[in-house]
Amino acid sequence: MGTWAHRLGVVALGVLSLFYVVGTFVPLAETTVTAELGEWPTSLAAGAAGLSLLHASRRWTTTGAGRSVQADGVDGASALRHLGFAALAWCAGGLTHGLTRLFSSGSPLSLTLGDLFALTALPLFVVGFTRFAPWPGGVRTAVRHVTDSYVCAAAVFSVVWLLLFSPLYRELGEGAGFLGFALVYPVADIVVLCLLVPLVFMSPHSTRRAVLVAIGSLIVIAGADLLGALTRLTGPPIAGGIEHPVRFLGFVLLGSLPWSVGNRPGLSPRRITGRGLYRFAPELAAVAAMFVAAVVLTVAGLRLPGVAPVLPLAAGTAVVVLLVRMMGMLEENSTLARMVRNREVHFHELARNSGDVILILDRDGGVHYVSPGTAEAFGYRLQDVLAAPVTALIHPEDLGRTKGITDLFTERGAQGVHMRLRVRAADGTWRHTESTISLYEQPGEPDRLLVTTRDISAQVALQNEVRHLTFHDGVTGLPNRAYLEERAGDVLAHRAMSEEPAGEVAVIFLDLDGFTAVNDSAGHVRGDHLLGQAARRLRGELDSNATVARWGGDEFAVLVEDVPKAQQVVDMAERLGRVIASEPFQVADRDILLTASIGVAFAESTTDSGELLRNADVAMARAKERGTDHVEVYAAHMHDTVVSRLELQMRLRRALVEDEFFLEYQPVVDLGSSRVTSVEALVRWRRDGEVVGPEAFIGAAEESGLIVPLGERILREACEKVSVWRLSDWDIGLSVNLSVKQVLSPRFVERVAGILAESGLPAEVLTLEVDEEVLLDDVGEAVQRLSELRELGVRLAIDDYGMGYASLAHLRRLSVDAIKIDPSFVADLGRDDTVTLLTHTIVQLGRDLGVQVVAEGIERPEQLEQLRTMGCDHGQGFLVARPMSESGVESLVGGEAGASL
Repeated sequence: MGTWAHRLGVVALGVLSLFYVVGTFVPLAETTVTAELGEWPTSLAAGAAGLSLLHASRRWTTTGAGRSVQADGVDGASALRHLGFAALAWCAGGLTHGLTRLFSSGSPLSLTLGDLFALTALPLFVVGFTRFAPWPGGVRTAVRHVTDSYVCAAAVFSVVWLLLFSPLYRELGEGAGFLGFALVYPVADIVVLCLLVPLVFMSPHSTRRAVLVAIGSLIVIAGADLLGALTRLTGPPIAGGIEHPVRFLGFVLLGSLPWSVGNRPGLSPRRITGRGLYRFAPELAAVAAMFVAAVVLTVAGLRLPGVAPVLPLAAGTAVVVLLVRMMGMLEENSTLARMVRNREVHFHELARNSGDVILILDRDGGVHYVSPGTAEAFGYRLQDVLAAPVTALIHPEDLGRTKGITDLFTERGAQGVHMRLRVRAADGTWRHTESTISLYEQPGEPDRLLVTTRDISAQVALQNEVRHLTFHDGVTGLPNRAYLEERAGDVLAHRAMSEEPAGEVAVIFLDLDGFTAVNDSAGHVRGDHLLGQAARRLRGELDSNATVARWGGDEFAVLVEDVPKAQQVVDMAERLGRVIASEPFQVADRDILLTASIGVAFAESTTDSGELLRNADVAMARAKERGTDHVEVYAAHMHDTVVSRLELQMRLRRALVEDEFFLEYQPVVDLGSSRVTSVEALVRWRRDGEVVGPEAFIGAAEESGLIVPLGERILREACEKVSVWRLSDWDIGLSVNLSVKQVLSPRFVERVAGILAESGLPAEVLTLEVDEEVLLDDVGEAVQRLSELRELGVRLAIDDYGMGYASLAHLRRLSVDAIKIDPSFVADLGRDDTVTLLTHTIVQLGRDLGVQVVAEGIERPEQLEQLRTMGCDHGQGFLVARPMSESGVESLVGGEAGASL
C-alpha cells in the first residue's frame, strides 16, 4: 500500500511540474501563466518539502532508521531536520516575495525581507548536508577545504560573469551598481555548491544516495536562482518564467529525499576517481574550475581591443601549466597519503605482534588506540583501557612527572620523552614501567601522543635485589660494611650542617671471641649459622636509633645516633656483650659458649666517618688484648699503639726476608741425674744490633700471620741442628713451640713430615709444645691434626699447663706425652701453700697418667728441692741453664756433660 501511495505521489508531482512548465508557453496579457503565478507554487512546494523532511526526521528518530549509519559519523535525523528548516526558510522567502508583490511595487534590484529568508536557507542547508557528508577532520584539513572551495567558486564565478553578466554590465551603464543586488543569489549558490560538491566524493557509502539527491536539488535551485537573477536584470521573464518550474522541481526533489533513500541500501563502496584521488576532491574541483576559467579568460582576452593576443595566450598557458603542475602535486600527495596509510597498517601490525604496550593518546589523556599486548602485560581488557584516561592508571606519586609531556605539542621538533612510571595492573598491583612518549601526527587528524611502554618490574626487582646485596650481608641479613660506612658519613654530615644541638654519635665494634676455632672445627656452613644466631640476638637488643651491621668475619659494628649521654652507649655495649654470652649457641648437636670483645668510640665535632670507625676498631683490638669478654672505650693513645703495632708487623716482614731471626736453645734437665735430655728452641730477633726476645714480637707475628712462615723456619733450623748433634752420638731431644695458626694452617702435618725427612731427625726425638688454648678453642680440627702428628711418632706436650681450663678429657683425647708446669706455679713454690698444693697435684696427675712432667722457670734452689721432693722428673730455668747459642749447648753437653745442679 505504501509503495502504491509513493508511486501515486511521484506521478502527481510529475504531472503538476509538467503543467507548470507548459504554463510558460501560455500567454496571459503581457506575460505567461507561469510568470503570473510567480513564487506561490514554488513556495508551496518548498513548504511541502520542509514538512516532508521534518516528518521523516521525527520518524527516523523514533524508529532508529538511521542508526546503521551512525558508525560513519552521520546523524541522519539531524540532517533531515536541518534540511527541512532550510526548505521552510525558502518557503517563507517565497511567500514574503509574493505578498510584497501584491502590496508593493518596489524595485526588483534591491534586497527585501523575502531575500533574507531565502539567504538564511543556505546555511541551514549546509548544516543539514554536512550531517550526511561530514566535514573532514582536523583544523588544517578544514582550512585547506575552505580555501580550495573559494578558488573553485572564484573560477566558476569568473566564467559565469564573462558568459552571462559581463554584457549586461556594459548595457546597464550608470545603473550597473544595482548589479550587485541581483548577483547575491548566484554568488551565494556558487560558494555553497563549491563548498559542498567535494564532500559528495568523500561522504560515507551508507549515505551517498541521500547526498547525491540533496546536492542535486541544490544544483537545480541554484540554476533557478541564476535564471531569476537574469530576469531581474533584463526585465521580462526568461522563457516565460522558466525559473519557477525549475525551482519547483528542485524543491520536489528535496522533499522526496527521505522517501527515495529511506528503504534502499547505500551504494556499494568503490573508488570514484582511482588510486585514492577522491580523497582530494576539493583540490580536483578547484583545478577543474581554474582550468575552465583559464580557457574562458584566455578566449575573452583575445577578443579585447588594443590587447596583443600574445599576452592572453602567455597568461592562459601559464595558468594551464600551473594547473598541470598542481595535478602532479596532487598525484604525489596521493602517493604520500598511500604511504602514510601503509605505514599505519604496518604500525598496527607491529603493535599486534610486539610484546610492549603501544598507546595512542589524545591531548587530554584519553586512549585513542591500545595494542593487543596490553591484556597480556597488565591483564586489562581493551575496552577497559579505552574507557578511561590513562592518567587513572598512573601512580599518584608519579603524576607530577608527566606534566612536561604537554611540551611535545608546543615544541614540535623536540625529542621524545623517556620516563619511568608505576602503573596499576588489573590485579591491583603496581608495575614498574619504562615509557617512551613522542608526538604522533597523522594527516587530517589532531596531534596525539605515541606511547611505547614496557613492563620492567622484573628488572627493577633485580636492581633492588642487587642494591640489597650490595649493602647487606648474605649470611646474617644485616647491613654490611659498605652500608654502615655510607650511613655513618651521612649521619656525621647531617650533624655538622644542623644548627640544633644533637646527641652523641658513636660506633660499637664487637668481635666474637673464639669463633675462628668453632668455624674451623664445625665447618663454615655451621659457622655461618652461628653468625646468624648472633645477629638476631644483637638486633633484638637494639633500639631504632641504632643500626647493627656485619663488619666482616666474626665482627659486628653498631652505629648509634642521637644518644643524650655517652654512658648510655657504654651501657648498650655491655648489654650486647651480655646477650652474646648469656646462653650457648646451637651448632649441630653441641652447645658452644662464646664471649665478645667490644670497642666503643665517640664522634667529636671534627671526626669523620672513617676515623670514627677506625677508632672503634682500635678500641675493640685493645679489648681483645686484655682478654675475652671486655669492653674498651677508645682513647687517643690507643691509636698510637695500633700504629706502632702495624709498623712492627711491617718491620717483622722485612726481618723475615732479611734473615734477622736466629735461635737460642734452653736445656731441659733430668732433675734426678742432672743430665741434659733435650733442648727447647727459642727464637730471637737481631734488630738494629740489639737482640729482642720473643715476648716483644710474637704477638704481632700472630696477628699478621707471619707466625706461620717464621714457625716453619724455626722448626727447620732446629731440626737440622739437633740432627747434626745426634750424629755426634749425643742422645738429645728437641722441643719447639707451636701456635694455633700454625696448627690450623694448610698442609701443616705434611710440612712437619717433610722437615723431619729432609733433616734426618727421628720423629720421636721431636716434641711439639702447644698451649691449652689450642685444645679449648678448637676441639676438632686442631686435635685431629695433632693426632696425625702423633701417628708420625712426634711427641706432644701441653705448655704452660694449669693456666687454662683444659680438662682430663682433653688430655685423654689428645694422648699427650708431656705436660709443662707454668712458671707462675713454680715461682710461688714455698711461698703460697695453695700454689704448692696445686703444683704437687699436677705432678701427681702426670705420674698417674704416665706422662712426663717438666717444670718451667726454676730460678731458686728451694724450688728445685721441692720439685724433686714432689717427684717432678724434668725441669728448666735460669737456675738449671739459661738460653744459649749453639756453641754454648755444645760446650754444656760435650758428650756426657751435665748441668751443675
